Amino acid sequence: MDLSSLRFFNNLGASNKQFAAIGLGRFGRAACATLHNMGYEVLGVDCDKKRVDRVLADRIVSHALQLDSTEPAALKEAGIFELDTVIVAIGNYVQESVVTTLNLKEGGVARVVAKASSEIHVKLLKKVGADRVIFPEHEMGCSIARSLAQPSILERFDLDPDHSIVELLVPEKFDGKTIAELELRRNYGLNLLAVNRANKFEINFPPTERLTKGTSIVVIGSNKDIDRLPI
Repeated sequence: MDLSSLRFFNNLGASNKQFAAIGLGRFGRAACATLHNMGYEVLGVDCDKKRVDRVLADRIVSHALQLDSTEPAALKEAGIFELDTVIVAIGNYVQESVVTTLNLKEGGVARVVAKASSEIHVKLLKKVGADRVIFPEHEMGCSIARSLAQPSILERFDLDPDHSIVELLVPEKFDGKTIAELELRRNYGLNLLAVNRANKFEINFPPTERLTKGTSIVVIGSNKDIDRLPI
């Protein structure tokens, strides 16, 4: 899950960061549209002119270019090495994806996020320096399984393979109890970040006020500890 989809973070606002998405298939288009709608400046890149023209017509990017991302000179000339974050969304073309990722890291891009289509692809992208590798099919499968096992969890943001931030409905077992009484850190190994009441998050929630079933809380901790929460 993208951090922007966790409602607790929706009001952080856009900074001056600039992004590029290389590969304008479904994944790349979705990344461009989401970032553009959040107010970021986004450059769309693809070797297919039709895809470039389509994202411009749909107005989901700030700029778009047709170029071969396996050519370092083309990336440099386009100024892509100067951007904060580049998303490599060429998931179904392993060689092009790996070479592009290598070019970006050697060109000095601080953060390269790359899409993988297999476990081997994941390993190759990490070997050439990708800062984050996304394997959508695997992650979606894990997300669906978790949502089925814990329907009370509304949103989840994975910090790493072992730790997450989650927003969940107040369990029936917690209804009417105060934060102090629950002792989340001692009993569950979790830290409370916020309580949502009337669609507004309270970060400094008084420890003596009682939680109400039907509202939600945001906690951070290990996935093992989150899984121990009552449903």
